[in-house]
Amino acid sequence: MFPLRRSLLFMPGDSSRKIEKAQQLDADSIVMDLEDAVAPANKAMARRTTREALQTMNFGCRERLVRTNAWQTPFFADDVAETILGRPDGYVIPKVNSAEDLAAARDLIAAQARRHGIEAGAIALLAIIETAQGVLNLHEIARLGPPLQALIFGADDLAADVGAVRTPSSIEVLYARSAVVIAAAAYKLQAIDIVFFDLNDLSGLEEECRFGRQLGYTGKMVIHPRQLSIVNRAFAPSPEEIARAQRIVQAAHEQANAGVGAFALEGRMVDGPIIKQAENVLARARAAGLL
Repeated sequence: MFPLRRSLLFMPGDSSRKIEKAQQLDADSIVMDLEDAVAPANKAMARRTTREALQTMNFGCRERLVRTNAWQTPFFADDVAETILGRPDGYVIPKVNSAEDLAAARDLIAAQARRHGIEAGAIALLAIIETAQGVLNLHEIARLGPPLQALIFGADDLAADVGAVRTPSSIEVLYARSAVVIAAAAYKLQAIDIVFFDLNDLSGLEEECRFGRQLGYTGKMVIHPRQLSIVNRAFAPSPEEIARAQRIVQAAHEQANAGVGAFALEGRMVDGPIIKQAENVLARARAAGLL
């Protein structure tokens, strides 16, 4: 069972003030960012700040993640060597183009973990799919196995890579967005959805969360605390959804005991896929502490 990851809140790795605030925020995962949020001149300082935060700050039950720079960059090895000392719960690996990319990152992290007496398998990996090559190689990436726990879809880097024009509807990345969630489901991984950049459009955020969840995503990247409550609520079942799922599962047990397969409930047909969807709702509810 993977940790609950409805919301992954990204904080600049070079800002101890912002990371400190994250200790009190209602995010499932705190991501200390060494990549896009940090200028090249500040990379070394960001590593130190992130390592110190991991060592000294109390994040309670929140997962502590570090987004490194891409493994192909000259920054990656130093990102891991410094921050592994803080024993993060996992690493977010950006711009994963292939299974070989992710395996190389995994092996370097494992080597550093062993060097410091840390169990390598206890450090989760979350891979960001945000390039054309990454989308084409989704099958091989997703099947890599533990410690990979989630695929994250990065729409904006993908748009830049393929020359797409970003629109509010994100229709231009729908194929890749769907492919990521399908690959994640096929290999029993979590799927984390795209960033919503308009901090003032909370209704737009809510709609995008709803659509992402309808596609099958289990959580979302977050870039501002004001987005957290909407994202957490969107990626957890509502009381109405939970109640209906309970009725479906209960009725399914009763019908199965009576030797009945498909049956009608509240005017709708219920069969195997509908029962499975209801069971998924209840599993998400339990993970979110709603049951």
